[in-house]
Amino acid sequence: MKNENNIVPILKIQNLKKSFGDNHVLNGFSMNLYEAENLVLMGKSGSGKSVMIKCLVGLMQPDSGSIEIMGKDITKLTQKEMNNIRTEIGFLFQGSALYDSMTVRENLEFPLRKFPEYVSKSEALVIEALESVGLKSAIDLMPEELSGGMKRRVALARAIILRPKIIIYDEPTTGLDPITAKEIIQLMKGIQLKFKTSSLIITHDVDCARVISDRMILLIDGINYIEGTFKELLNSKDKKVQEFFK
Repeated sequence: MKNENNIVPILKIQNLKKSFGDNHVLNGFSMNLYEAENLVLMGKSGSGKSVMIKCLVGLMQPDSGSIEIMGKDITKLTQKEMNNIRTEIGFLFQGSALYDSMTVRENLEFPLRKFPEYVSKSEALVIEALESVGLKSAIDLMPEELSGGMKRRVALARAIILRPKIIIYDEPTTGLDPITAKEIIQLMKGIQLKFKTSSLIITHDVDCARVISDRMILLIDGINYIEGTFKELLNSKDKKVQEFFK
């Protein structure tokens, strides 16, 4: 496990709080993500995972607390500065979220449009990203021509096309059959090794967590209730922790 006493985290969340009226979703959530680490975050539905992600990417303002990405507190950045930070974050959406009216090529080119320095080499970037997920041959297909697993691969290629330092995976194996889910998990591991990305993986899939995680955090009662390796959490005697592994 990483030792936060001597390694500077690439992502640091401290005492994050967010409420909606009387509904206190995040009650002082804190976590660190380190360079080239696969960190799994698990929590029950409604536990605050989605709220935390929205705060993390600047789509929602927390009530208090700080979020530092590569040493910069994003709660204090201008919109332009936040847009620059977002180029360092890849996102694999739950359900893939491909644009149905665009080809695979056009889906991957879409994130490049805002950056002239990338547009000029978009063809090479698209091909490299698709090769990384084993789908170069699908470059001119439409999403409707792809299987669920292929869509997830294309979405993963889109997430890495700007070569981000951090990738956020939102339920990467949801809706996939067990064999395809294992293939996606192996791809995630391969991408982490190839690009040295730091990955935050939000999942309910215990098998995914077992295979992919270097470390795990359980979000319970709006806080970082417990963290450790998969084996450490699996062997916990805490009843709240045991519920995740039944």
